[in-house]
Amino acid sequence: MFNTNFIRKIINLRIEDIDQTKLLYVLSLLVGLLSALAAVLLKNAVHYTQIFVIDKLVANSHSFFYFACPMLGMLLTVLVVKYLVKDNISHGISRVLFAISRKKSRIKAHNMWSSMLASTLTIGFGGSVGAEAPIVLTGSAIGSNIGKFLNLNYKHITLLVGCGAAGAVAGIFKAPIAGIVFTLEILMLDLTMSSIVPLMISSVTATTVAYFLMGEDVLFSFNMQGNFMMSNIPWYIALGIFTGLASIYFTKMTLFLEDRFATIKNQYVKLLIGGVILGGLIYLFPPLYGEGYDTIKALLNGEANGLLQNTVFSSFGTGLTPVILFMLGLLLFKVFASSATNGAGGVGGTFAPTLFLGGVCGYIVAGTLKVFLIAEITGGYSFLIPLIITSTTAYMVTRSVVKHSIYHVQLAKKGELITHDKDKAVLTIMNWHKEIETDLVVVHPDDTLGDLVTAISKSKRNIFPVVDQYDILEGLVQLDDVREMMFNSELYETTYVKDLMTIPPSYIDQSENIETVMETFRKTGAWNLPVLDNGYYVGIVSKSRLYAAYREMLLQVSEE
Repeated sequence: MFNTNFIRKIINLRIEDIDQTKLLYVLSLLVGLLSALAAVLLKNAVHYTQIFVIDKLVANSHSFFYFACPMLGMLLTVLVVKYLVKDNISHGISRVLFAISRKKSRIKAHNMWSSMLASTLTIGFGGSVGAEAPIVLTGSAIGSNIGKFLNLNYKHITLLVGCGAAGAVAGIFKAPIAGIVFTLEILMLDLTMSSIVPLMISSVTATTVAYFLMGEDVLFSFNMQGNFMMSNIPWYIALGIFTGLASIYFTKMTLFLEDRFATIKNQYVKLLIGGVILGGLIYLFPPLYGEGYDTIKALLNGEANGLLQNTVFSSFGTGLTPVILFMLGLLLFKVFASSATNGAGGVGGTFAPTLFLGGVCGYIVAGTLKVFLIAEITGGYSFLIPLIITSTTAYMVTRSVVKHSIYHVQLAKKGELITHDKDKAVLTIMNWHKEIETDLVVVHPDDTLGDLVTAISKSKRNIFPVVDQYDILEGLVQLDDVREMMFNSELYETTYVKDLMTIPPSYIDQSENIETVMETFRKTGAWNLPVLDNGYYVGIVSKSRLYAAYREMLLQVSEE
């Protein structure tokens, strides 16, 4: 029986004879197919889990169900992650971005199924998050692991990761263009012919599979009809401003609340706090249960009044004012519900919550939802101009306050975000720590010139770090500075290293990111700088080695 390594070697021998472009086209189709199947499986799993929970667990305890079931789902998720997965799988899209920038696009194999299982438990039991981020991580993991198995290079594995993400989004919404745009915008892949064609193949394949396999009951699918009128442009701008402000609120509050949850070290205390918050909010505002697409459908169908039925607010009537106030409550508390879900240990994304907020904002502004985010989903291409006006306005308002999207902000803070700027992308991917030279011959301040000459005879470099007995850096000795003295043996015992060393123009802490490292070289004009760890000497990094590594990485991410 063949083992995996032997099979991989045989396949690789065959692959070497195949045109790489044709190979990528075939693999993008395969990744799109598998990503779509994963999307169909996840959406159906969430859908039927919700049906089971509602039919089997609600019974005659409606109030208790809304309070307890979300916590039960998060508890099951926590147990699965802790004892079965044994890895952090939250914030799926951020994990894909981190893999691209720091892990050479290599995503662990368990991500091909673990996020699907965990998010099914979280969302199926009422977690107020979306399935899009888990399925994007799943699709990306499928592409990554196919690329790894075939021993493809970084650029091609990254492209397959993008194909997996595009296929997942296209499959979940039956929207191929949405899958491509999502990948280019959120994962920030380069828009080139060599990348756009595989992305298109993957997206179209996934959409076709979704049409065949995904039932309407588990799809976010509806149609809108209408005509664009110039007189409505001010209202579209107003909606864009309002949704932009809502986006700022959602982003900042999400980061704030999740940071607060992160300060709680005991997982079960997190679970209890998050469960109580989520259960209470769902009891007060039942539309906060699950992904929220049913609420958007109700708004689109003019059934907003029905959202108040069987709630504590139903006694206030079903007129426009009570409904608008109820919608404002949803807008205000959705971020608390989604953050409590993820903060307590649930697995889900923020894509669906943002769509939910967009729909609610539209209802609040217009009274009747007539604008939505994605023309493909609605089927309403006559609304393309209003969509562009609203989206552009919202984007401008949001970016004037929040520079990065909610998927990017945390990685951007750490300097780990890949961007469309190829130079910055290469710098982000580079691991500059590999270029630190740690084998240089070191000398000590009280060493004599004779000791230094002996050290020079053993060294292949022309720079000598000077450290004390505790490995604290005190200075550097350059070979050029002592070259003439070396041949004067009379100075060997009377001249000391501390008299010959110079203070470097700056130093680099090994915790610094590559942008800071390059900026330090630029400001100092130095070719070699010491690397320290809280003052302790680590090694020397040279500008020439960094440039060489940069050029090598640039070849990997550029067109071949």
